[in-house]
Amino acid sequence: MLLLEQNASLFGYAAFPVYLLLVLGMVSVLMIVPRLLGRYTSSAAKETPYECGVDPVGTAKQRFSVHFYLVAVLFILFDIEAVFLFPWAVALQDIGAAGFIEALVFVAILALGLGYAWRKGALDWYR
Repeated sequence: MLLLEQNASLFGYAAFPVYLLLVLGMVSVLMIVPRLLGRYTSSAAKETPYECGVDPVGTAKQRFSVHFYLVAVLFILFDIEAVFLFPWAVALQDIGAAGFIEALVFVAILALGLGYAWRKGALDWYR
């Protein structure tokens, strides 16, 4: 009986090579068939980089201001900390007043950190 259960679990892995070949076949067909059937013309306009509807200005090795990265890091920091509020909101009835006060303290600390960053000018784009 144990031998049959072990063999049954091995049959689940036997489909992996079939799926792998299927995926590789589909990818190759989807990449090769358009090249064979379609028209491919290249132009200078098609080869230029294009981002956000604006033609690029300067080189790709242009330096960015540190403030850009600081705003990005602060956004990620506050976004991740906001995720911690979701479990409190879901379990608000179970945790009671003590949990609610903890959530308020957490939000107050976040607000103080945001106020400090704002006062120091970390959120100014044009500095």
